[in-house]
Amino acid sequence: MALKDRGRRCRPASKDVTTLRDHLQHGTLTPHYYVGLLGLRSFDTVTLVDRIQEGLSYAALERFQNNVSLSNADVSALLQIPARTLSRRKDGGRLMPDESDRLVRAARVFGKAFELFEGDLEGARAWLFAANRAFGGAAPVELAATDVGTRE
Repeated sequence: MALKDRGRRCRPASKDVTTLRDHLQHGTLTPHYYVGLLGLRSFDTVTLVDRIQEGLSYAALERFQNNVSLSNADVSALLQIPARTLSRRKDGGRLMPDESDRLVRAARVFGKAFELFEGDLEGARAWLFAANRAFGGAAPVELAATDVGTRE
């Protein structure tokens, strides 16, 4: 997988990131809090599953990309969706269910790293993109391309 941080710095915290940070600091995280990085505001499991099965909007992908400061190439690699397919999804305005599921998985990975780094998005990004000996020299974000790697 060709995920590269390329030294990107985080933009100033978005409203989504600020809200997530506030919930983290006040101990009010819900089970699926990380979907806030997609701009979603419903955190219950049944609603989330329904949204994934109908396909998330392309706007949710763009919101995630902006919230965590990922390049187009990194989003394509992380979600395992070719750039041309992403372009078609943008035109259609909606992701397919399997693509939506991978987007939610990516949001969970970034959300958990954000939680681990106590609301420091730049620290979380640095850790996610750094080679890690515990993962055989792979960066944690590279493992996030599979469910097994994500759970690790």
